[in-house]
Amino acid sequence: MTFLDLLRLAFRNLREARLRAALTTMGVIVGVAVIVTMVSFGLGLQRNTVSRFREMDLFNEAIVSGRSLAALANVARAANDAGERNNRRTQKESARVLDDAAIAEISKLPGVAYVEPSIFFNVYMRAHDRVANESVAGASVPNEASRFKSFAAGKMLGAPDGDEAIVSERFMRDFGFTKASDAVGQTLEFLAPPKEKKGEESEPVNFFGIPLAGEKDDEHDASSDLVARRFLIVGVLKDEVEGGGRGPRVRGLAPSATAYIPLPAARSWTQEYRNPMTEVALQLARESGALQPDEAEGYDSAVVRVSDPVLLTNVRDRLTELGFESYSIVDELKQIRVVFLIINSALGLLGGISLLVASFGIANTMIMSILERTREIGIMKAIGAEDGEIKMIFFVEAAVIGLIGGVMGALAAWGIDAVANRLAYRFILQPQGVSFVDFFSLPPYLWLGAILFAVIVSITAALYPATRAARIDPVKALRHD
Repeated sequence: MTFLDLLRLAFRNLREARLRAALTTMGVIVGVAVIVTMVSFGLGLQRNTVSRFREMDLFNEAIVSGRSLAALANVARAANDAGERNNRRTQKESARVLDDAAIAEISKLPGVAYVEPSIFFNVYMRAHDRVANESVAGASVPNEASRFKSFAAGKMLGAPDGDEAIVSERFMRDFGFTKASDAVGQTLEFLAPPKEKKGEESEPVNFFGIPLAGEKDDEHDASSDLVARRFLIVGVLKDEVEGGGRGPRVRGLAPSATAYIPLPAARSWTQEYRNPMTEVALQLARESGALQPDEAEGYDSAVVRVSDPVLLTNVRDRLTELGFESYSIVDELKQIRVVFLIINSALGLLGGISLLVASFGIANTMIMSILERTREIGIMKAIGAEDGEIKMIFFVEAAVIGLIGGVMGALAAWGIDAVANRLAYRFILQPQGVSFVDFFSLPPYLWLGAILFAVIVSITAALYPATRAARIDPVKALRHD
């Protein structure tokens, strides 16, 4: 008996019991649809999360850190107070100082596009007749980070040693600019306490030690003494990556700020206007010998950008060999993938339960078919049909039910996904002003695997009925009514 004969016989038998076969197939359809829908939802969540990270340009960068100024001060204290045990611990945790020489060395590693030290501080700013305490970060010039690719107005910083600044749209709102173009060309002032000038003669005083009012310049504006540095606003960054919470999420791993100035200017400002805690840490590091008197303190961290995300792992391995610690979003992504693997497995298991229930229906249909066709089976065995051929008839019938149910179940899952996406956009996303999001991911391997799984489950469910049919005694079968 050829396979085509078996296939024709299977379709003939299924047609004779259409209602029973249709109900059995319906169980397979529901089971496959549930599996595909649930797993595609989990895959959609994973895809949307990864694409969000990619949109924020997090796969091309890593944060490298070394022995910062605070770490140098803590090492000295641990060595003096806790003895050799803490000495061993701190030596294990210590790394190289991330200074300019280290930055230059890292930038020469294969695959590194550039290295940008992270300099971040808060300062009182004045612009557009308003004063606010805002965050400032240094930016290398030129800069390949994607956060500096899109501007609402203006352009990127022109020179690494210039007195220019670019600001965010938040700055525009905080300082009362109606349009982004209105901020371009304005002066941004950094305010700081006035410093005493060496050799400056004191003001004349009277007999009681009170400064003479006549000696003071009436035209002098006391507020001008607070202006430590001025920058020209040349661009306003556009906030493209939306996010929840209090504000938008920016691209890349570098610290986000309200204003960005060239790196040399940011470095000069942090060295000239250190806070008292930083001064104490610097003094402790120099007293302990961890930092030499003529040695400058290193950066707390830096952003390493690679030319290709594939090279990120190799670059991080080289950073470890050089004595630096590094962090990348890939570390978090590995944990996220484990979580999604658990979620997808749980969703697939729930869907598999429904297909398992459908397999009992298949077994029941095959057993009922045996009872109805006992005499027919006896005739086939009497004219020479072997046990294997009898089994194959029932296996093919079960496989046909699984194949039809799997295909129709995959199509049903595709329709459910499409409808659910439209409903979610219409009633959830659109009222909140969010663009369309595809919550489901239906790759070919998912629906093909679901169809194959349905066929395997169906054939497995037919094992007992097929074995029972093959064991029928032809003499007794021919006597069966």
